[in-house]
Amino acid sequence: MKDRIKATVKNINKIDTFSPYFFLPFILMAYFVISLFDFWRFDLFNVRKSIWPAVILSVLCYYIGVYIADRRNWTLPTFGLSKLSKFIVHFIVILTTIGLVAYVLMIAQGMIGLSDESVRRNLDPKLNFFSHLLWYGVLLLLSYKMIKEKNMTMKKAFVYAGLYGVVMFLFLLMGYRTPLALMLFTGFIVFHYVVKRVKLTWFLTFLTVVAISFALFGFFRVVMEDTSQEFNTREQPDREHLEEDELEKLLTAEDRVNATPKWILALNGEMVTGHIVLSKIIEYTEEEGYLGGEIHKGIFSTVLPGEQISPRMQVTEVVNSLSVEEGKYITRPGRTTTPTFIGQLYLDGGYILVIIGFLLYGALVSMLYNKVKQAGVKSFHTIAYAFVLTLFTVTIHTGLLDLIFILMLGFVILASAISKTDKDRVML
Repeated sequence: MKDRIKATVKNINKIDTFSPYFFLPFILMAYFVISLFDFWRFDLFNVRKSIWPAVILSVLCYYIGVYIADRRNWTLPTFGLSKLSKFIVHFIVILTTIGLVAYVLMIAQGMIGLSDESVRRNLDPKLNFFSHLLWYGVLLLLSYKMIKEKNMTMKKAFVYAGLYGVVMFLFLLMGYRTPLALMLFTGFIVFHYVVKRVKLTWFLTFLTVVAISFALFGFFRVVMEDTSQEFNTREQPDREHLEEDELEKLLTAEDRVNATPKWILALNGEMVTGHIVLSKIIEYTEEEGYLGGEIHKGIFSTVLPGEQISPRMQVTEVVNSLSVEEGKYITRPGRTTTPTFIGQLYLDGGYILVIIGFLLYGALVSMLYNKVKQAGVKSFHTIAYAFVLTLFTVTIHTGLLDLIFILMLGFVILASAISKTDKDRVML
């Protein structure tokens, strides 16, 4: 029996943890499967519509995109810009400098989002936008320095990890988890290919620890809210219009949820919320129709002069338009809602947009992976692949609705496309 277990673990560890065929679809399915442990929250928010047709379709389309690009050995074209590859690092240094200036200005003005949710939601939009270039630039520069090390040792790897940790702490003060996740997993993937292969069993342990840490980080962020401020109010919408049986059902569900320890609810709170939001989006589109591109248009309109509604605020309006009638807010007023990437696509164009979006995801990830296989792991392509794979994975929950992340995505893809192949290649 022990020999069988050892053989099974050995076979599992042969899987390339961050292969296009495994990592992203594994996280996507795990995200929604874990969300099924809802602790009566589905009853509380009247989850009626099944999300599984959309989820299964997205996974199938992703695999089709990966398979086609893999079989045809597609890679990114150079766009005739290969001569500019020598300026990639210089440009990253410029971006990092801009980000550093913006970050220092934010701290100097006391904009520490970790102190309270009301502060985090009201950070200076321009400074917040440009400050992201700091962790982005540091991430790319440190990763590039790591892959160029001729003799990478564990000691050197720990030094790089320490530098990563310093920058991650700086952005921990802002109260946002997304930059932390992008830095952590991009660096981890680069480590996997450049320093030491990470066994799948070790990775699953690491993933569990990180997931719990991020969940508790969100939990403590809510606990630290100053409820005396109007922005942090916990009041629910008017319930006087509800029938007696409807009100009784709502109160019963609330009692069951409130009886569950808050730290337990927090462990998969983001996943359960993502499931609820996706279900409500599907329900909304059946009643009101698709938004026809308004969500994606909002990504770019938010940088225009004047007051603009962000895509996530539009999602809040959509899901709350259903839940308010039932006497409950899914998202408190004035706050934004992460729609999941499936929900983002479905809200604008239904299954057709889900198919297109995940086909492109799969094809692009596979093309970058092909480039790593051709050029070797000691190349910028490894960094590009690690960042794109991580960003796509994070968007499973957040959606791809931030212009800064789209620009970051575009830069690493273009940089990978024009980056030249090293003569001394270390293959996958």
